[in-house]
Amino acid sequence: MKLANVLSTVNQFEKSKFINFLDRICTEVSSHDIEVAKRFKNIDGQIKNASSGEVTQLFKLAQHLFQKEVKSQLALSGAQTVLLVNILSRDGNCVARITWIEHLCEKEWKQIDEQAKSLKSLFADAPETEVYDEPKRLGIYYACLHEALHNDERSNREAKITDEERGILNVLAQQLDVTADNRVAIEHLIDPIPKTGVQDCLNQLREIGIVFVSKKDQTVYIPDEIVAMLHRIQHKELADKHLLRILRTFSDAELSNILKNHDKRIRGVSRDEKIDTVFKMGLSVSQILSDDMHNEQVGVTEKKDRLKLLIEDLQLSLDKLGTTLDERYNLIIGALNSSTEREFNILSAAGYKSLFATLSQHMPKLPEMLKSEFELEPHQEIDVEKLRSLAITPYDILFMLSNEQVKSLKSDMDITRRGDPRQVILESFADATDKLVENYEALAKRDWVTLKQKNIEIAEADIGVKFEEVTKAIFEELGLIVDEDLRRDINTAKDKADIILSLSEDEIIIGEAKTSKNGDFAKYSTTSRQVKAYATRCEAAGKRVAQVLIVAPSFSNDFVESAEMDTEVNISLLEAAGLKKILEAFKSRRTPKFSAKLFTKGGLLKAGLIAKNI
Repeated sequence: MKLANVLSTVNQFEKSKFINFLDRICTEVSSHDIEVAKRFKNIDGQIKNASSGEVTQLFKLAQHLFQKEVKSQLALSGAQTVLLVNILSRDGNCVARITWIEHLCEKEWKQIDEQAKSLKSLFADAPETEVYDEPKRLGIYYACLHEALHNDERSNREAKITDEERGILNVLAQQLDVTADNRVAIEHLIDPIPKTGVQDCLNQLREIGIVFVSKKDQTVYIPDEIVAMLHRIQHKELADKHLLRILRTFSDAELSNILKNHDKRIRGVSRDEKIDTVFKMGLSVSQILSDDMHNEQVGVTEKKDRLKLLIEDLQLSLDKLGTTLDERYNLIIGALNSSTEREFNILSAAGYKSLFATLSQHMPKLPEMLKSEFELEPHQEIDVEKLRSLAITPYDILFMLSNEQVKSLKSDMDITRRGDPRQVILESFADATDKLVENYEALAKRDWVTLKQKNIEIAEADIGVKFEEVTKAIFEELGLIVDEDLRRDINTAKDKADIILSLSEDEIIIGEAKTSKNGDFAKYSTTSRQVKAYATRCEAAGKRVAQVLIVAPSFSNDFVESAEMDTEVNISLLEAAGLKKILEAFKSRRTPKFSAKLFTKGGLLKAGLIAKNI
């Protein structure tokens, strides 16, 4: 979830620690940063009274110093806090219940403890030798880490590893080829990680503003922006899901090259085991792409050509390929780090739901696979809204599957088009949405017969939901921001808004999509009660409701008059045929000029006039 959405979700007390931490930093920054000082002045220096959008903007401006402060605080924390941060910054853990976080910590602790015991046996059994094999290298690192921790005690100081010492140890580990999992296990041998006390660690992290804890839901939230910041502090070039995406495109020989370069076993090791071993080694992505994956005799030109193929395999859209090897792998890393928004935009909200439903139909175990891949709770219900809140894109799902599984899916779905199977699967769902847009008026009128004649297979009971999804898709094609995170946050079991359009960080339009089979839509009293309830919840979340927009096949005269006379909320009405006409005009223009403000005029909107002025 984005920071703005988390701030809208939690209450004032639950975000107070973050606000206080940010307030202190902004006060310091504003003395020498004109832009921060200006924004600080706009809110009279009172961040606690600022809107979610204003707080988000301040965080972006002060992010560099915020990161520096967090890094400094984490350096003073114990091994258990480091373990917890590693877990919280992984894919799928940015929204999780406290009990589940505790379970993950216990599971991780057991794995580390088992590996530590294995290394202890290795050190005990290793013969004295001048050969720098793995036991020798690990023993050197063990001795250096032990000295870094306990040298303080000789000066009667608390034993701890300073940030400078940690930097030296990181260089040493790299030179000795000590993998990430072994580093953690060796440190656990010297300075055991406490098995309990996760709640105390969460409170420490909350004090420095990097987690939000909802007491009511017993849920931990870590905004996407803070997850990215933690990755930078950890010197983590890519999120785990993107590293796995890269490894899964490699051939078996390339995976073996990586393992051979680090003295790991390759005989009798399956492809999945190779990927898992490389993933856990904690190697830098730059190192893998520039050296480890290639044969020793391969030159720079061949390496660059292989990375060009990798760009195609990963379906990355790059403006340039880079002239040097360093440029090329940095472009791959940069593209993956900034890919989430683009990957969500590949499909409309309706298209993503349809994709997930179809994949689940052909692969009933898909939800369980997602839970395993992203460490989600076993009993948690998986749907597209949940996946979006965890920043899991359609690409993430398809790249989670093996090439053979994706090819099999393509065949099962009767997709005959040639090309990369992942790409053609995604494009088929974009095409399906286009077909529904073409028949938008029939959807609005619940004309099931016409839809069937157009070869659109849909249950009559599902037409209302599909009309809502296609309305969102049209808004997205018009370049508007459909805010699914905010919609999910404000919805309750009783009040469920159809659509939220974000005009800015703080201003929104509430949209309702209404079908009507028998003539004009005429249920004003019911509809007005609904939208007023949604408006109240949005305003409580710090959003200003600029307008309510109701889309229906047509409206009765009484409905139009009631909407125009309503003094409690501003309501605009738009006929489905009119919205489609606006979309057609938008798509026909080379450089269309369209603003959501055109929907805020009130009353029954003149779609023809809007279309003419796009």
